[in-house]
Amino acid sequence: MSEDDRDSLEVLKAELEFIEKGGYGRSVKTPWQPTSVFQDSPSCLNLGDIERSHPCNECLLIDFVPQEERTEDVPCHHIPLDSTGRTIDELEWNENQRETEDAVKNWLRATIKRLEEERLAKAV
Repeated sequence: MSEDDRDSLEVLKAELEFIEKGGYGRSVKTPWQPTSVFQDSPSCLNLGDIERSHPCNECLLIDFVPQEERTEDVPCHHIPLDSTGRTIDELEWNENQRETEDAVKNWLRATIKRLEEERLAKAV
């Protein structure tokens, strides 16, 4: 369980909105640079922190990472995104940013829906 006190549903919704608005895309104001899903977004506790002062196990995304993958350098890149178990780590090897972002958006939508349904069931 993460030590992150942020609401996971709200963070996932913000991440989806970030990606849908082109958050990892190229900006005309900044030079192009490679980006990394989750690491280069507002959902990362270490965004803009060169020293990475927060260990990844403090982030709420760790709750979606399989136990055996939680010791990886970037554990959130090992979240299974679909029924075949594809991960960001695997997709980034293909160097297809659009495919990676589409898979993450689909995972976010499905996870948000599941969490909303779980919360609704608890409220009833």
